[in-house]
Amino acid sequence: MKIPEIHIPVVEIPLENKVKLFMKREDLVHPQVSGNKYWKLFFNINHYLDKNPEKPYLITFGGAFSNHIAAVSAVGNLAGVATLGIIRGEELRDKWRDNPTLLFARRNGMNLQFVTREEYRHKDKLTGFLQKEFPEALIIPEGGTNEDAVAGVKMMLNDETKDFDYLCTAVGTGGTIAGISKYCEDNQKVIGFKAVDDDSLENKILELTSKKNFSLIDSSFGGYGKIKDDNVRFINDFKEKYNIPLDPIYTGKMMQQIFELIKDGFFPEDSRILCFHTGGLQGIEGANLLLKKQNRTLIV
Repeated sequence: MKIPEIHIPVVEIPLENKVKLFMKREDLVHPQVSGNKYWKLFFNINHYLDKNPEKPYLITFGGAFSNHIAAVSAVGNLAGVATLGIIRGEELRDKWRDNPTLLFARRNGMNLQFVTREEYRHKDKLTGFLQKEFPEALIIPEGGTNEDAVAGVKMMLNDETKDFDYLCTAVGTGGTIAGISKYCEDNQKVIGFKAVDDDSLENKILELTSKKNFSLIDSSFGGYGKIKDDNVRFINDFKEKYNIPLDPIYTGKMMQQIFELIKDGFFPEDSRILCFHTGGLQGIEGANLLLKKQNRTLIV
């Protein structure tokens, strides 16, 4: 079974402002393989299965609440392909049943192998060992970012996305913004909202796209995975006003930053801005577990 191509709508976010704001609802692409993960895996999985491996096996890497781990496990389940997730943090070995993301992955049939953070930092070495042990396996990097992923992101662009001045996306490992940058129209400006404070991201993105039409803005709000009360308030207010749920790590922080930029007059008058909702909604349950332990307001 291959994952199919799907059309996703563009909706307007009505503002009392002199710019026009829109969102492409990639979170609707699939109930389990959500947002940019769907497209980053699109060619990776389809090209791999075209080779008809005798014992197909998908192996990838991720943290405790990784959207990527959840997506790969779901794709494997849908395609009838065995999967293995290399999970950062050996302390999770006896606690994965309390983690909604890892529990979801296991229910999809994914085997989980827990490694120390030190081992995880040397993923190249781990990849080498895994490829020798499983020579027919497709080993997908953390976050799914590679050349096939960048090609898949092209599917997020179509005739509907051409008539915008700015294209905005959250940035984790850089694959999504690289694809948008590489395949967008020459007159369009691309803005990436970094969910992680990583100064090396720009060079990583440049390696994947031939264009220098993008800029990066820090939207980590204190660090990757950190959720502030302001973030929760914005996400809840946004859902109540526009009926669109946002995740607290990527799209939620991006949209909060965009609203602040609009308020500050960052975008020229009459600008047409398109934001990509990159999914990740599965992470809300895990975020709420942490917020509940801290006696803080939950994401609704």
